[in-house]
Amino acid sequence: MRLILIRHGQTSSNLAHLLDTGTPGPGLTELGSEQAAALPGELSGEPIEAIYVSSLIRTHLTAAPLAEAFGLEPRIRPGIREVEAGALEMASDDDSVRTYLTTVFGWSRGAVEERMPGGESGVEALGRFDAVVAEAAADGAETVAMVSHGAAIRMWVAARATNLDVDFAAENPLNNTGIVVLEGSPSDGWKALTWEGKAVELPDDLGDDEDSGPAGRPVDE
Repeated sequence: MRLILIRHGQTSSNLAHLLDTGTPGPGLTELGSEQAAALPGELSGEPIEAIYVSSLIRTHLTAAPLAEAFGLEPRIRPGIREVEAGALEMASDDDSVRTYLTTVFGWSRGAVEERMPGGESGVEALGRFDAVVAEAAADGAETVAMVSHGAAIRMWVAARATNLDVDFAAENPLNNTGIVVLEGSPSDGWKALTWEGKAVELPDDLGDDEDSGPAGRPVDE
């Protein structure tokens, strides 16, 4: 399956660098709507057969132009919502953002039992995202688009792509409507093909450097 992961368009909380992960969350800014409107053109060469969105309204608004262009009804799945900030919800200070991202990429490195302060664990966050991807694969579509969230996408790709290390995902934030394309399956694993339009050319045997930490900004919930 070809899996196209898309971060939602810009929101007011993005502009304020807020850890805004609650449901239903904010809508899109004017720029965010323009970014969403550009997606059908950017993905016109992809034979998308199914579109999934999270339970947060910003993904619905982002996916709407794409769904109209392909004649598809988006499937709402809470499992691909943003990583819940828990006790850090609506914070914007550097310490809170650092804690959030360190926890997220710690999960990608394997520390899945750790919990976000007052929130979910890596087992829960990765498990719910895995379940939606597995559902899409089981449905038999060859090309699937999922409109999700920055930290959730980076966390999942860093944990599941065999050719991309955690440092790469930590050091390369996704811009609004940034796209990551992968190929593979839940049983055989996933290979990242492109990250925001650039080919991913990291060797398959790259190891993680446990002493390196995630980039602190921008916040990409």
